[in-house]
Amino acid sequence: MMTISPSPFLRQALLADAVTSTACGVLMLLAAGPLAGMLGLPEALLRIAGAVLLPFAALVAYLSLRPRLSRIAVWAVVLVNGLWAADSVLLLMSGWVAPTAAGYVFVLAQAAVVLMYAELQFMGLRRSDTLRSETIRT
Repeated sequence: MMTISPSPFLRQALLADAVTSTACGVLMLLAAGPLAGMLGLPEALLRIAGAVLLPFAALVAYLSLRPRLSRIAVWAVVLVNGLWAADSVLLLMSGWVAPTAAGYVFVLAQAAVVLMYAELQFMGLRRSDTLRSETIRT
């Protein structure tokens, strides 16, 4: 398995993502009712999105603290972030929701921030040192 020694840049990008995801997750989970009216988004959608963000944030925070990481784990975070951003835009284009102007701004802004984190994590991955595990043969 290919592991990396994460660069400080990658650690900071992962940690910032975890903090932001936690804040958004808590906000959407606990304030879904008021947000739904203001954003024109379904309350259930906000609650589910908030509930999904919390375990994701915990995993990303855990990864940010590890001395070594699986390259695949970091790529998974980058890809999940990219998928979240793309799904956010697709949600607005789908016609499944009727957001207010504030709702459009909220969804597009969080998609842009998530995409930024994906790019920062990719850059941090490129700056990290690859460690090759050696097997001991007897």
